[in-house]
Amino acid sequence: MADTQQAADRPSPPPPAANGVDRFFKISERRSTLGREIRGGFATFFTMAYILVLNPIILGSAEDKYGQHLDAVQLTTATALVAAVMTVVMGVGGNLPVALAAGLGLNAVVAFQIAPLMSWADAMGLIVLEGLLICVLVVTGLREAVMHAIPQSLKQAISVGIGLFIALIGFVDAGFVSRIPDAANTTVPVQLGGTGTLSGWPVLVFCLGVLLTVGLLARKVKGAILISIVTMTVVAILVNSAADIRSWGLTTPEWPDKVVDSPDFGLLGEFSLFGAFDEPGVGVITVVLLVFTLILSDFFDTMGTVVGISAEAGLLDEEGRVPGLSRVLLIDGAAAVAGGAASASSATSYIESAAGVGEGSRTGFSNLVTGGLFALALLFTPLLTIVPLQAAAPALVAVGFLMMTQVKHIDWDRYEIAIPAFLTIAVMPFTYSITNGIGAGFIAYALIKTVLGRAKDVHWLLWGAAALFLVYFAIDPVEQVLGVR
Repeated sequence: MADTQQAADRPSPPPPAANGVDRFFKISERRSTLGREIRGGFATFFTMAYILVLNPIILGSAEDKYGQHLDAVQLTTATALVAAVMTVVMGVGGNLPVALAAGLGLNAVVAFQIAPLMSWADAMGLIVLEGLLICVLVVTGLREAVMHAIPQSLKQAISVGIGLFIALIGFVDAGFVSRIPDAANTTVPVQLGGTGTLSGWPVLVFCLGVLLTVGLLARKVKGAILISIVTMTVVAILVNSAADIRSWGLTTPEWPDKVVDSPDFGLLGEFSLFGAFDEPGVGVITVVLLVFTLILSDFFDTMGTVVGISAEAGLLDEEGRVPGLSRVLLIDGAAAVAGGAASASSATSYIESAAGVGEGSRTGFSNLVTGGLFALALLFTPLLTIVPLQAAAPALVAVGFLMMTQVKHIDWDRYEIAIPAFLTIAVMPFTYSITNGIGAGFIAYALIKTVLGRAKDVHWLLWGAAALFLVYFAIDPVEQVLGVR
């Protein structure tokens, strides 16, 4: 009787592979079907396709040190191309249902932190360098050392801080929040709208977009962010045709002369690998810290995403390990290289891939579908560049909320964890700098551990990073002492 019960409890063996594709991707072995993989591929695309709109807006709205802007059409092409190629590579090489595209948060670092210090080519060269260093970390086995060096609470705080920073960018880009001119002689740095009140049709479009986005998210509608962007773009086009509007900002919502056009690959290869080190007024220390910030954000976001998606798909082994993790991380590092080389910012694994897993994806075959849809988007660039900031910015607010949810995992009752986490989160949006937030958190963590007599708890890599950040924050007096200027 006991043997019969044990046999009943034992899971039935998976069905045999139907063909070579099934065998290669282990579709049947992972108890999936071709239909589920296809549906999952579509679901993943529609939940992350917003990046085709947001990445060009974030990068295109910024200017580099020399006042140069990146072309929105070329950015859309580069974003779609990198997402298409690297998603397929991850599917074939990593056999995980994890899609890749330009990383939100990372593109904010490039646009608002790095580009103002150097040319776009030099900024994208740092992205390529960051990706190459990640590949080196994976190949040399230093991944575990870096992982153990950063406390989990600080990793979560970095995600939360970037989320708040992205949300602030969304509010500012839409005109919901604006900087008060210095001539006002007020100590309040920002205000509601342009005059202390909300006015104008464009801001109304943004407000309606936020309400629509959060409503769809609350209903757990798949593709909520994309649905909101498309809907509010249509609303913006109708409003623009009916009302007399002075300006929408960078993008006016007007129907293009043609919907389909040849992709513009003009940004491909426009990077300088070591040009940032020769930029006047930047300094080697600043460049090193910027690369470190990129590595930190990209590397740990990827680890969290890959582990989370694999767990949801039931692919972790008995010890909680991801199948083929080294290959997956290597491909993700290569995606950063590809993103920088195409001037699309660092490409990374997307947590939105969970939507595809929810539809049944268990293998990399679904990536072929997602990547194919990104490739198809290359032909519809004119249609994607009519989206105004006011229609896309609600997505930034929504993504900020999603990243903010990590705050619940931080132990706020332990001050040695809570204070560095708080400083990391607060300093990012308040100084409009992701680098500053990370530096504040590292320094505070090392200091508090030392004050509590537990300096040995701080990994030597973290001590080194904290020391670099101390120099970074005190760079002006350091340069004066050293007679650099």
